[in-house]
Amino acid sequence: MPAGARPSREGRPPLARHAVHRDRHPLVSFLAIFAVALSVVGVSAAGVTAFNVWDAANSLSANAVVLGEDKPIPPSLGAIEGGVNLLMVGTDSCEGDNAALSAACQNGDVEGERNDVTLLVHISDEPRRVTVVSFPRDMIVPIPECPSPDGTSAFPAMSAQPLNASYAYGGLACTALTIEALIGDEIDFAGAIRWAGVINMSDAIGGVDVCVTGDVHDPHTGLTLAAGTHTLEGREALQFLRMRHGIGDGSDLGRISNQQQFMSSMVRRLQSDAVLADPGVLFTLATTAINQVQQKHLVLSQSLTNPTLMVQIAMAVKDVPYEDIVFVQYPTAYSQDGMRVYPVSEAAAVLFTALQENKPLNLTGEASQGLAIEVTGEAVSSAPTPSATPSPDPSGTPVAGERVDLPSDIAGQTAAQTTCTKPQE
Repeated sequence: MPAGARPSREGRPPLARHAVHRDRHPLVSFLAIFAVALSVVGVSAAGVTAFNVWDAANSLSANAVVLGEDKPIPPSLGAIEGGVNLLMVGTDSCEGDNAALSAACQNGDVEGERNDVTLLVHISDEPRRVTVVSFPRDMIVPIPECPSPDGTSAFPAMSAQPLNASYAYGGLACTALTIEALIGDEIDFAGAIRWAGVINMSDAIGGVDVCVTGDVHDPHTGLTLAAGTHTLEGREALQFLRMRHGIGDGSDLGRISNQQQFMSSMVRRLQSDAVLADPGVLFTLATTAINQVQQKHLVLSQSLTNPTLMVQIAMAVKDVPYEDIVFVQYPTAYSQDGMRVYPVSEAAAVLFTALQENKPLNLTGEASQGLAIEVTGEAVSSAPTPSATPSPDPSGTPVAGERVDLPSDIAGQTAAQTTCTKPQE
């Protein structure tokens, strides 16, 4: 599909009913994916009942953002059918509690609210795989015509702007339209979270383990970590996710890799028995997310506020093994002056064609394009091991399920790889 073309929903299969598996609570699988995105786009339960959570979740649509026509949801808790694209962004708002978390806000250096972090979570159709694509905030892209946040007018298109201008220009819907044009596919669901929301979600998760190979210090976020492993939550988790000075090459590309280490570790924690077996943690995660919406720290698209749909998405990803949860960075190249990065569309086309064809991915590049992390080991997944990859037929035609080697200029890691952050040299 050509860049800029808006794909159609025609031909997409409807949501379907499937058997409900009881080997893993479906809500935690959704939260594992949802909280991964929430915590980086920067994710006492006593007396809380399931009814309270469900009733509050149903009230979220009041402030939801409309991306397009919503499909009716059947009264089933089976898996959603077809591929799903979930966009999550982290914004640099200076409103309310967020102002105290940024020196730039306190100095008056921030105008408007930008998408500081932009993530696409792609959940494939059967066989299920999850791919999280990070888009550099300073990447120069076209921004299409966008509706105003109140829907009364339209902002004209712009040919070349930093990606993080899209949210300031037209809010969450504008960022979704910009990513749709870039990837040649449609965004089904979207959400945006502010810094205070990241802190609250990471507290609800109970901390995420990260490691650094040497002492690191970022004077801009104020975070200092000694070499070794650390369990981060709250403000420290936000500082780690925002940190780029003092690690790798000091660039935003290095920060993306640092965030991917955090996300990978979070997936392993959220799928662990300690979380799955603790109803209190599940309720805390759910109610915290709801509270963030009510406090305007979290904005959801209208399509994402239906609790039944949330569980259907969860059912689709609950058994994805670590090796098929892949974190990649959208490929870029620096401008001649080194001040901006531009999309490498040829490499990106290989990635998004593979996703649309539901092919498993094989990483061939480095873990980090910004020299910020290194692979230190492997983690064992509790999900079933995927079946062997079929071989191509004698004619050389690719067979469904054949792994696609991504170009080496696409950096990333899988959830099966444990990684550590490297200090800036």
